[in-house]
Amino acid sequence: MGSREIKSPESLQETPATSSSHQRKKLSVYFIESDNRRMALGRGYTGGTTPVNVHGKPIADLSKTGGWIAALFIFGNEMAERMAYFGLSVNMVTFMFYVMHKSFADSSNAVNNFLGISQASSVLGGFLADAYLGRYWTIAIFTTIYLAGLTGITLCATMKVFMPNQDNCDRISQLLGSCEPAKSWQMLYLYTVLYITGFGAAGIRPCVSSFGADQFDERSKDYKTHLDRFFNFFYLSVTVGAIVAFTLVVYIQMEHGWGSAFGALAIAMGISNMLFFIGTPLYRHRLPGGSPLTRVAQVLVAAFRKRHAAFSSSELIGLYEVPGKHSAIKGSGKIAHTDDFRCLDKAALELKEDVINPSPWKLCTVTQVEEVKTLVRLVPIPACTIMLNVILTEFLTLSVQQAYTMNTHMGHPRGASQLQRVGIGLAVSILSVIWAGLLEFLYEEAPDAMKSIGSAYAALAGGLGCFAASILNSIIKSVTGNPKKGQPNWLAQNINTGRFDYLYWLLAVLSVINFCAFLYSAYRYKYRSEQKHGNDYEVMENKLYDSPI
Repeated sequence: MGSREIKSPESLQETPATSSSHQRKKLSVYFIESDNRRMALGRGYTGGTTPVNVHGKPIADLSKTGGWIAALFIFGNEMAERMAYFGLSVNMVTFMFYVMHKSFADSSNAVNNFLGISQASSVLGGFLADAYLGRYWTIAIFTTIYLAGLTGITLCATMKVFMPNQDNCDRISQLLGSCEPAKSWQMLYLYTVLYITGFGAAGIRPCVSSFGADQFDERSKDYKTHLDRFFNFFYLSVTVGAIVAFTLVVYIQMEHGWGSAFGALAIAMGISNMLFFIGTPLYRHRLPGGSPLTRVAQVLVAAFRKRHAAFSSSELIGLYEVPGKHSAIKGSGKIAHTDDFRCLDKAALELKEDVINPSPWKLCTVTQVEEVKTLVRLVPIPACTIMLNVILTEFLTLSVQQAYTMNTHMGHPRGASQLQRVGIGLAVSILSVIWAGLLEFLYEEAPDAMKSIGSAYAALAGGLGCFAASILNSIIKSVTGNPKKGQPNWLAQNINTGRFDYLYWLLAVLSVINFCAFLYSAYRYKYRSEQKHGNDYEVMENKLYDSPI
């Protein structure tokens, strides 16, 4: 089928200017019916959001798959990953200091880099899941890498050949830095297995939440309720994993040593991997929709190449879209046109020269352009969580140094009073719900074929927060204090002479500024549900106003 004949804009009437001083033209948005576009993308139409089995075949009876039973197998994988993540973030600082004889500053920066890599690399995992592997296989591959890294760390803490000589190295010698340092190859081995572990998280973090949400039927009337409950329980599992890491794993380390502590994390990950694979027959899968980054690049290139094209050009046919109910993007429904980021709309402008054999690098569909617009709209919200992750990272690493110096007794015979325990529980639940609302927001607002990329936004913000914490620490160490005058910096190894309180006040001020930025971003944001979505629009009348760009 060739392209349908469409009215050109020269036949449209001019309308009086409204509040703008510029004359504007109304231009109907036409969706061109063309099989050429389908061939240019190299794939036919698909049901988009139709779930399939692990072999990519349609599921005959959906009642036998998905739902809460399938989600339970997925919760275990996330809980084990969170145990390992928080267990390493807290214990690795002290392991490097007391066993590998690194300074607290170097140990903290190494752990910050591990945290940053484990989160920022989630963009890679999200890309692979959405483009090629699908969420299931991405989780399966990277969770195995994660287990291999944890096993390597366990060996480092168990076998003496990977550790420096511990003779004549008491508490005083450690604080003075006079213990025998680790050999360069020993630190190289530790950094290698540590960063392998961090890289393993790249395919888990952006995919587990999205894969779990995929188990629920979006056509069900209870879908929104199930999704809300899923993300609440999902982050309950995150919280439980963190609590176990901060309590049980620390207890194992104190009573049985470093090898047992890290080995417990490896065993937990191994068990969760086994349960995840056992649940394979129950899972519902979404087909990968092709490279999302390639589609983004195509929109940017096409918009740039047509940057001089006018919306009122006599050569303009309309905005381009494929016919039928489904989009040309596997795993995605059609997305209706919106009026913001009009510079990107030029990627979908079909001129008369584009009618024959359109190139995807010169002409994109409206849905493809709207995918990019959606990703751009989402950026400010997770960006506002970078500051939150800076604070969490500082607490995770600096609190260890404080704990080894301060009096850790709470002054209560039972450790904490009943009301204090209630307060701690409420605080943990608040953090869990807040973070769950961020993940649910990103999952629902991300384009259909970019769910993992959307979830990776949160992890990327976490990674940037970790790297920002390292940079902030370096700046504070270089700016505050004066070694020539014997004045220590805020983050001195002896916290009795440093000023950690100044750092925390600085973080408080930055958090207030960040919160104001979030309020502004939230006020400006428009939910996808507020935009008109359509599946059955071969021709759809929208209004596009021509104004200077």
